[in-house]
This record gives sequence, structure tokens and C-alpha cells, in this order.
Amino acid sequence: MRPALRRSISLALLLFFLPSLTTAQEKAPFGPDFPNLDSDATGEWWKPKGKKDPRLLVPRDKVIGFAVYTHQNGTLKLTAQLYPLKPDESRAVVLEFQRDGQWKEAAREKVIELGWSAHFRIEDWDNSQTVPYRLSHAGGATFEGTIRKDPSDKDVIVVASLSCNSSRTPGPRPTMVKNLLAQDPDLVFCAGDQSYHHTQHTFGWLEFGEQFRDVLKDRPVITIPDDHDVGQANIWGENGKVASTPAGPDGGYYYPVDYVNMVQRCQTWHLPDPYDPTPIERGITVYYTSLNVGGVDFAILEDRKFKSGPEGKIPKMGPRPDHINDPNYDRKSVDVPGLKLLGDRQLKFLHAWSEDWTKAEMKCALSQTAFCGAVHIHGQPDNRLLADLDCNGWPQTGRNKALTEIRRAWAPHLCGDQHLAVVVKHGIDHAGDGPYAFTSPAIVNTIYGRWWHPEDEQPGPNAVAGSPLPWTGDYLDGLGNHIRMLAYANPEDRTDETQRADGYGIARFHKQDRTVTFECWPRFADLSQGDDAQFPGWPITVKMEDNDGREPVGFLPEIHVKSIDSPVVQVMNEESGEVLYTVRFQTNRLKLPVYSQGKHTVRIGQDTPDGKTLSGLTAELSNHAEVGLEKPE
Repeated sequence: MRPALRRSISLALLLFFLPSLTTAQEKAPFGPDFPNLDSDATGEWWKPKGKKDPRLLVPRDKVIGFAVYTHQNGTLKLTAQLYPLKPDESRAVVLEFQRDGQWKEAAREKVIELGWSAHFRIEDWDNSQTVPYRLSHAGGATFEGTIRKDPSDKDVIVVASLSCNSSRTPGPRPTMVKNLLAQDPDLVFCAGDQSYHHTQHTFGWLEFGEQFRDVLKDRPVITIPDDHDVGQANIWGENGKVASTPAGPDGGYYYPVDYVNMVQRCQTWHLPDPYDPTPIERGITVYYTSLNVGGVDFAILEDRKFKSGPEGKIPKMGPRPDHINDPNYDRKSVDVPGLKLLGDRQLKFLHAWSEDWTKAEMKCALSQTAFCGAVHIHGQPDNRLLADLDCNGWPQTGRNKALTEIRRAWAPHLCGDQHLAVVVKHGIDHAGDGPYAFTSPAIVNTIYGRWWHPEDEQPGPNAVAGSPLPWTGDYLDGLGNHIRMLAYANPEDRTDETQRADGYGIARFHKQDRTVTFECWPRFADLSQGDDAQFPGWPITVKMEDNDGREPVGFLPEIHVKSIDSPVVQVMNEESGEVLYTVRFQTNRLKLPVYSQGKHTVRIGQDTPDGKTLSGLTAELSNHAEVGLEKPE
């Protein structure tokens, strides 16, 4: 058969079958094995299902649900989240900015039908100005908010930290929203489980957005998906392999790539571009990156994506592959060589992030869950577990590598996931030698309660003096990791919504005195009524420098940097080649701590340690060194 004729027949067959193929795709866009995945927003979503009305059918002038954005280095990225559109409705969204009292169109973008989102990228953005924005759709819907200027002129940068938004308590969160608006955060961080609707992410994401859009619309927002957002009970992403069940202990992602990428696109596209955008296996996208808000530089981590799954890699020692209840097990035996936590790519990113202090005065790491098992009781008050491999306390070597990189920047860590608010000081080699971490409480804590309750009911060494909480101090978690418990917020009665320890966190970064204050607010505290009572044990204020808790053996000779007022300084142990820390100092007279008596190299620069280098320095020396560096223009 002639090639031209063969092509003609192939085209005719394609055109003949195209309507049926398109219809099949519309009804099951994620494949025949998952015909009901995201069915509230795909297929003929607008038609009643039996006696149930479509859950996402809204008045057509309300189809723009909410928006989230960030801006950095002259680039504004904004995602408009829509309700599903009918077949005959426009697939375009317009973005306008108000300047000199007039609305002016800035961009027009097509709606992506899987997830119903539209994404705007505006270059040459001037972040020194506050600008109102408006999104509009041809059907009459509009949505307005404000692109805030970067708060670089503020001394205190306020971050709201939220996670775990239970689907079992639907409806508005009015008191929490009112409080957040009063506290006026400069950044909102949503650490994951924005939705527990598993197979209906579009519905759950819109529900979350409707609940919090009055807070989200007017300030930068970081939203990162966790296991429930992508439809899994737990997730060990293992670089993108296929998981055998939604429980996930063998590692990987259970639902199709298009679904996972849809979730990530809706929740993370508006973040600054990824550090390394190379997809993982099967084409699953990545988003790990950093965002600077007001001089505080946040590393945004994906602590599930590369993590090894436990099933098949370690012996089963409890009712599930990820739960350990054998009191005689060897902690080190589960730290199998080759297991990953953040993975090599993200460790490389963290190392580079710790060394780049451009426009930064303080740093902080953000991720889904905690780098320890700061929990004793799981799910129900009678379910005591020795160790939970879903937390980032396992694998221990990966955990220590991650904390070491975070410590190098003297950065604290914010996360969620655990449904139990705690503040801990990590230990890597010894108690208290690592960074501080604040796990926020669940927004609504009806899904899976957790408690901190040592079996012997005794405080640990270095307990917090005067704390209203009985069990603070130094402990080992069930994986053998050092943790210093500073505060915890146990549920008192999960049948009473006022006693479930629901709530959210606030972190205040004080740039002038280099401290961070952690606040933990109950869901029903009403600031407008003068109810300013936080959970017992909070607030907690820590020094930036104490995120490195190692005991110095001494200090290097004082260095006077004559031409930089706030230099970036890196200290490296010459024998081991280890970078001890890279931080911006407020003074140009440096008294640098070191942790061995060997020789050290000090590198100094304006924003990165790329200027003057001093080698062979030891803690025993007492002479004074002066370093002259050219002032930047």
C-alpha cells in the first residue's frame, strides 16, 4: 500500500474514532482503572448523580473560587482556582491590576481543565509597591485581592502555619479566619492535607480555598500537598514509583501521574520556579524551591517525594509495615544503608540554599512533617506505638543529613502533619545540638488524634523551668533520635470540639534581635473578644544562633571586616572539609565559634561567602585579624 494512501486511511480511522475516544477521556480522564477519580469536576460533572445535586455547581458569576500567589526576583506567579466550567463556557481568565485608580489588563490565560486552574506569570514585577488585582471570567465572575509589597522594611516578619484540614467538619472557619486577619501574617504556610477528600481533590481544594480565601488573597501563600491531598493514607514517594495500595508503605504514588501532577499544579505552580525542575520517575513534577519574604529566606522541601518506603526493606515489627511495637528491636537495624529521606537532589539544594544569603537576614526550612517521632499515642488513647516510620525521624541517617544542612544556616523548621502541636529542639549527635522545630496543630483535629505521653510520666533532663506542662526535657524518640521537648498540646477530649487541640501556629521572625517566637493558637480563641490565651507552654522565643546547639570548644581569633556591615561568613573545618555554618552576621567584628581545635577556613562575602578567605585559623590563636573587602557599589 502506498504511504500516502496509508496515511489517508489512518487519518480517516482517527477522525472516525475521535468522538468516542474524546468521550471516554472526558468520562475517565485518569484512565479506565480510575473512572471516578475527581468525578465531581470531570466528565458530565454538572448532571445530578442519582438524587445528589452536583457539589461543584455554583452560580455562573461565582466560578472563580480563590487565588494564591508569590513574588520573588521580579517575577509574580499567581494561580486562579475556578469551579468546573460547562462545555459552552469560556476557558479564559483575565488578570487586571489597578493603577492610578484604573483597572488595566495585564494577562489572559487559558483554564487547564484537569483541576480547573489558570496560571499567570508576570515578569519585571516591582515588589516595592502594593497593587490591587482582579480576576475575571466571561460569565461574569470576578475575584479581587491585593499583591502586597515585600515587607523588607518590617522588623518582624509574621508567618501563619496551618495544616490538616479535616473533611469531617465542613463549612466555614470563621473564628480562625478572623484571628488570622487580625494577626495579619506576611506569609501563609499551609504544610499539607489541605484536603482529605482523597479521590476528589478539586472539590477538597475548592473547599479549603473558600474557607480561607479572605486570608489567602492578600498576601504570599505557600501551599504544599501532603499524602491525603494526593489521595493516600501515607506516602513514601520513592522517586515516583507505583505504589501497590493507597496506604503506600511499599513506596511510590498510587494514583495516576496526571492526578498527582494536577494536585501539585493547583497547589504549587504559584511558588517560585523549582531549584531543579527535572521530573522524577514517570514524569511526576517537582516543586522544591525557596521564597524570600521580607528578608527571611524559606526553603520549601518535599519531604515525601524521595523517601524510601519501609515495606520489604525492614522486618515487620508491628500491626503495619510502618508501625513498630517491639520494645527489643535494634534502633540501628532499621536505618538500612541506601534508604533515602530528602534524597540527594534536595540535600544539594539545601546546601546551596544555606550558602546564598542574597537579601536574607534569617532563614527557615518548611516541609510537610517532623524530623522526629514526637508522639507516643496514635489514633486512640489506648494505641501506644514505639515508632512510626511515616515521620521524618526515619530513616535516621537521612534525618540527620537533613538536619545538618538546616543547622548550617542556623534555621528553624516549620511543619504540620502530626495532628499534635509541639516545639522541639533536635539532637543530631547529642541532645540539643540541632535546630528548633515547630509542628503546627491540626486545623480541625477529628481525623487522627495524637498525644505526647511518656510511659513513665516523668520529665526528661533539661526540662523547661516553670513550664505548665509536666513532660518536657530531653528524650529519645522511638527511633533513637534525640529530641528536647519544649511544649506540646495534647487533645483533652476529642468528642468535644473545643477540647481537641485544634488550631494553628504563628512564627514571628525578629530580624533586629535575631530571634523567633513560636505561638500556638486554639481554633476557638477569639482575639476580638480579648481571648489571647495560647495553648499552655507557648509562646516560646528562641535565638537564631541557638539553632546550632553544639558546644563550642573555643572561638577563632576576632576578625574585623572593614568594608561590609553585615557580612556573610562561612566557617569550614579544614581536616574534615565540613562546612560548619554559613550565616549573615549583624556585626563586622566576628567572634566565630568552632567545635574542634583543628584548623579552620573562614570565607567572607556580601551575600555569599565568595570574597576574602582566611585559612589555618585555630581556636588557640589570640591574635586579631583585619579583613579588607571592596564595598559593593
